[in-house]
Amino acid sequence: MTDRPSWAPPGIDITVPSVSRVYDYFLGGSHNFEVDREAARHALQAMPGISRIGQANRAAMRRAVRFAMDRGIDQFLDIGSGIPTFGNVHEVAHSLNPDANVVYVDNDPVAVEHSKAVLDGHQHAAIAAADLRDPRSILEHPETRRLLDLDRPVGLLLVAVLHFLPEQDDPYGVVATLRDALAPGSVMLITCATLEDGPLRDSQLGVQAAYQRTSTPLLMRTKPEVERFFDGFDLLEPGVVPPPCWRPDTPPDEDDPAVRHGLAGVGLKP
Repeated sequence: MTDRPSWAPPGIDITVPSVSRVYDYFLGGSHNFEVDREAARHALQAMPGISRIGQANRAAMRRAVRFAMDRGIDQFLDIGSGIPTFGNVHEVAHSLNPDANVVYVDNDPVAVEHSKAVLDGHQHAAIAAADLRDPRSILEHPETRRLLDLDRPVGLLLVAVLHFLPEQDDPYGVVATLRDALAPGSVMLITCATLEDGPLRDSQLGVQAAYQRTSTPLLMRTKPEVERFFDGFDLLEPGVVPPPCWRPDTPPDEDDPAVRHGLAGVGLKP
């Protein structure tokens, strides 16, 4: 019988791995179960550097938040936010503007409950329990309505989440619905897993197989497929590139697995 941690919300099936908790494990967090760690170990066996990819996604997110704030954006919608770790959106935003508003969105109950605990007492940040597959539920969520003014520019963050939306969930339609709700001047960051850059394709396929163990299998996308998400946006320089290559603070290490196994881009809504 699996021991149930005291922090685990009631009703959560701790025998099925969750992508949010696997990601938490990769980022060095502690809110994951043995079943999540087992799935993570299978992914690490296929690609030992996979944890660096998660860290690179988060680093790209932090740079994108700073970029948005330099443009005067002071409100952010982070969908598929996962379990908060050090250096998350509200920490970056509040270090530059304590009055910036942040709404996190996730459909994993563990991520939601832990986010509530982390954000308790934060006047300008909140978590909304909602699903990306139903974008209207996000846009109309009470926390979104309370903290975000959609008549002003918003920073929309879709970090490492769109590769969990299969075609039957109409991912391009989902992003278009979110885009249409944003005011001109809004920016959107996307990071996504890819099967491009062929030499380690077998490793990528091994990671994909490991995620089949979770409730949300991983779907790799090509660069043109990621670029299509930016329809209706001006895709900013340097375009869709590996996360460490999107406006880096220092030159990326070409041997870093994160340079080879992900894509990132930022678009501006005209």
